[in-house]
Amino acid sequence: MGKFLIKRLLHGLFSVICVVLIVMLLIYSLLDRSKIFSGDPNFNHTASNNRITYQQTRWEDFGYLDYVPYADYVNGLAARGEIDEATRADAVKIGKTAEQDSELTAEYVAKFTAEYEGKGYTVVRLDADAKRNGQLRDGGQQVLYATKDTPLLKRALTYFTDMFFVDSIHYVPDNVDIGKRGITFSLYDPVKNPEGAEKKVFSPVIMGNGTMHKYLLYFDGKFPFIHQNILTLHLGESYTVNRGVDVFTTMTETQGSYELSSITYPTGVTENRADDLHSATYVQGSRDATASNKLWFTDDYTNVLTNKGGMSKLGYSFVIGIISVIMAYVLGLPIGLAMALKKDKLIDKIGTIYIMFIIAVPSLAYIFLFKAIGGKLGLPTLFDMDSSSKLMYVLPIVSLSLPSIANLMKWMRRYMIDQMNSDYVKFARSGGLTEGEIFSKHIWKNAAIPIVHGIPSSVIFSMTGAIITERVYVVPGAGNLLTQAINRYDNGVIVGVTLFYAVLSVVSLILGDILMATVDPRISFSTKER
Repeated sequence: MGKFLIKRLLHGLFSVICVVLIVMLLIYSLLDRSKIFSGDPNFNHTASNNRITYQQTRWEDFGYLDYVPYADYVNGLAARGEIDEATRADAVKIGKTAEQDSELTAEYVAKFTAEYEGKGYTVVRLDADAKRNGQLRDGGQQVLYATKDTPLLKRALTYFTDMFFVDSIHYVPDNVDIGKRGITFSLYDPVKNPEGAEKKVFSPVIMGNGTMHKYLLYFDGKFPFIHQNILTLHLGESYTVNRGVDVFTTMTETQGSYELSSITYPTGVTENRADDLHSATYVQGSRDATASNKLWFTDDYTNVLTNKGGMSKLGYSFVIGIISVIMAYVLGLPIGLAMALKKDKLIDKIGTIYIMFIIAVPSLAYIFLFKAIGGKLGLPTLFDMDSSSKLMYVLPIVSLSLPSIANLMKWMRRYMIDQMNSDYVKFARSGGLTEGEIFSKHIWKNAAIPIVHGIPSSVIFSMTGAIITERVYVVPGAGNLLTQAINRYDNGVIVGVTLFYAVLSVVSLILGDILMATVDPRISFSTKER
């Protein structure tokens, strides 16, 4: 069994990599890259040469290319000590045209061009865009830059190598004075035991200095109760859906209204705020940047997330999804079983009508139908994160479970009838077994085997959400994330969500195989040598 699992895991890993490569190929090579500006208000506010340079900057952010402005090249020479400040100040000033460059500027422009063309870059110079009277148009300043399209394999390699981030005490640059770097362990969490606390609360914590996260391991009252920031997952940064935030964080961070509470900051000041001090990360110079940071914090670990009253996108999708899965199996299997045992009887005919209805009618139609019926019955038809009523879960769960119930009814009926007409059932009857024994020991077990294989995928894919159901009921789940990313051409989110779905698919298939082999002793993961 161990060899089988390792083989399936390797095949699954290869499949995930192939899927991500295909998606990257579609996004970065086959789709028109200018589409990413269709919903960008900043793009519409730029003109002339500024619009072109803005395009290059955004394409670099989206992973299409590497963009190097001439000014960055000259500033880099000064930073490395290759030229002095006076030379830098003169060399960085390019003329409105190449003919108007100073002798010094022309020298460094030639060096810039030769260096980057030698690396395979395309060097572009945009002369000043002037009106007839000689005055520059808005955004018409002269520009010089080099660009090079990022190869697909390099982009994919960078994506996978940067996926996991391991925090260390060398995250903060070595030239920054932050005191003694290191990892400390305490039995009393400073967040729960602020200065001046009358009674200490036992809560082990691991903290770092020089790390990205101040709290590397801590406990609190929120699921899963023990949290770590030593190893973090990065699925890709969002540029439009949730600008500047990683896809994994977008799916897992809480939503809704701020959850205010009395917080005692490291300086001992107590405020009624929603800050989560356990999420503090390092930002150089941030403590002295604002008066409030000076008042609250003792170091530059000031960047904190906020506590919100709702669940995460994955949380809402999983709660609705898992309840609908349980409902589907609890209702679908017994009804499908009854349809098989009472073939061509009333229950079978009613069940068949329901199955045909679900198959024939578009899902959007019956979802709106049940939404209208639920609204007439007084049930909430729109999701509200700030509401404490559990009734708002009813209609999304019912709508999501309807097709699953029909699908399980259909396949359970089919498998049961196939088994009931098998030859081994006739032999069992002739051997003197009762109908109850034949049903419980043979028919039911064999009919349930293919059903069992789909249980892990049903449970796991509860986390992905349902696109149509979540949009109709305005559920703030994960189901709508991919469609939002596609509509807004958010490449980072598209790749990240695709990877997430691919991994879940592989895991569900492997768990399905294991569960099926557990139920059916005839299935073995090992091969016998002849």
